[in-house]
Amino acid sequence: MTAATETEPGDETEPGRLRDLIEGARVVLWDFDGPICRLFAGHSAERVANDLASWLEGRGLHGLLSEAERDLLDPHVVLRAVDRRHPGSDLVAELEERLTQEELKATASAMPTPYADPLIRTWTAVGARLAVTTNNSPRVAREYLASRGLVRCFAPHLYGRTQRLDHLKPDPHCIHRALNATGAAPATALMIGDTPSDLFAARAAGVPFLGYARNDHKRKLLRDAGAAVVVESLEPVLRTVGGRRQA
Repeated sequence: MTAATETEPGDETEPGRLRDLIEGARVVLWDFDGPICRLFAGHSAERVANDLASWLEGRGLHGLLSEAERDLLDPHVVLRAVDRRHPGSDLVAELEERLTQEELKATASAMPTPYADPLIRTWTAVGARLAVTTNNSPRVAREYLASRGLVRCFAPHLYGRTQRLDHLKPDPHCIHRALNATGAAPATALMIGDTPSDLFAARAAGVPFLGYARNDHKRKLLRDAGAAVVVESLEPVLRTVGGRRQA
């Protein structure tokens, strides 16, 4: 399969281009937070980042974060910053576990991405193999998918954050794990993601990419990063996959 070429803004949902991506996909690799659900819809990621920073400060480690890193209010920024300064340390392991626990709490109020559940079931029904490739904990992905009755569509292919934080996307490590485990060639897979880091990881692994953008800001970030095909809803994807089932 040939990955889609660059399009002009506003042309990215053209049915033929989307169909080409979908028809070539034997294995579909899903980012978790975004394409499958909004993990922190009811459990503020900003508060989690602040709590992690406060925990570091309580241990006398305020200096591990720059002002810019604190101001971003992103839990993964906090985690990566500490790992850069103390890679592979017990401190990083403890901080990663604290983030995982917060993510697990967030699953209770996570908001399903519109059309994601039926798309996952339909893609499974037409014979595609699915995997999660995420920077969140795979324990979190499993917990959420179990709550939606979707684990069977993915298991055992749930690949996510470990204590090797240098393996987080945009590094393609989790994508390579999924490809190796499913025996898929990169050109026969498709990555669905909502951030430039998803795009860069897919590109590094040689996997075609479908961008999902729930708002104009995310769409612009993906377009500026070079994403060729971006959808603002999974509905046309579901319609295309469902059409394959009926064919």
